[in-house]
Amino acid sequence: MTEAALVLEDGTVFRGTAYGKRGRALGEAVFSTGMTGYQETLTDPSYAGQIIVQTAPHIGVTGVNAEDDESKRIWAEGYVVRAASRFTSNWRSEETLEARLEREGIVGISRVDTRAVTLHLRDKGSMRAGVFSGDELTADADMLAQVLNSPEMAGRSLSEAVSVTEPEHYDAIGERIGSVAVLDLGIKSSTIQYLRERGFELTVLPQDTSFEQLSALAPDGVFYSNGPGDPAASTGQIELLQQILRADIPYFGICFGNQLLGRALGFDTYKLTFGHRGINQPVLDTATGRVEITSQNHGFAVDAPIDEVVDSPAGFGRVKVSHYSLNDQVVEGLEAIDIPAFSVQFHPESAAGPHDSVHLFDRFRESINIRKGTTNA
Repeated sequence: MTEAALVLEDGTVFRGTAYGKRGRALGEAVFSTGMTGYQETLTDPSYAGQIIVQTAPHIGVTGVNAEDDESKRIWAEGYVVRAASRFTSNWRSEETLEARLEREGIVGISRVDTRAVTLHLRDKGSMRAGVFSGDELTADADMLAQVLNSPEMAGRSLSEAVSVTEPEHYDAIGERIGSVAVLDLGIKSSTIQYLRERGFELTVLPQDTSFEQLSALAPDGVFYSNGPGDPAASTGQIELLQQILRADIPYFGICFGNQLLGRALGFDTYKLTFGHRGINQPVLDTATGRVEITSQNHGFAVDAPIDEVVDSPAGFGRVKVSHYSLNDQVVEGLEAIDIPAFSVQFHPESAAGPHDSVHLFDRFRESINIRKGTTNA
């Protein structure tokens, strides 16, 4: 077995065994609390720039396959698990997880006490880290210096790294009810599928699309996807969204799209201590009182009052918080009352589950139908 080390920026070192490619990975160490869905997690572009620590102790038993990918590649910088499965046991498996990690150049580490890592990150906060193995496994002081020289997540714009470079077109599935312009900030394939199933013809656009280019499509609605990075660094996408809101085009955003709506409406965003990541996050819908279990992956949040309707600081009318976390009261959704715009911080398209919030795609369809004056909502 090849030795490996996980080095955190505060100097804490966890020893283990190399898993996947041997080498070096640098990124922000974050923990994900999902018991299932490791393939969807790894291929979620929102994890770009991050080293994922899985809290579930056994990883890899169901292998991986091409069908369950959420994008064209693994985006995580590194991977940390406690017990990597020694065998694969699932009829849909096409490859072992370790073989996939090695093939895509993902440096990982196993046989780590991930409970201890998670508790450390929970108490100290997400931080820069490195996974080192093979020739890159050197003296602790040298490895720590490399970690400290790596970029922090705050202030980083990563949309360009994960977005398409040219527009991509998708036909509606079933009866076509309208067209949606999708700004790709790190979109997942299941999101595209759910929108198409609602009768939307989609044009997936690069992250640097201008309002002139978008409006030339005459879309019935606009969707902002999930994605990585600091929303405060996405000034171009925020300015574009403000133009969309002024044009009164129905808008729906998820995850990063929620943070960008918050900033477009004039609210601030801030970095969470350790974020919300996993498929077991409880959220309250303030309109219905219903609790939904959601899939989440975010390290930043919108700073807005959760218990009152307020005026948009940017002049877009009244705004209310539509959802908030029952764990820590973090804003999990926004609704603009005077314009057709809403967003949620979680992932209603969660491929690995849960599916409590999938109805939000129907709400977007209804918003577009109301704007068009049709009744087939």
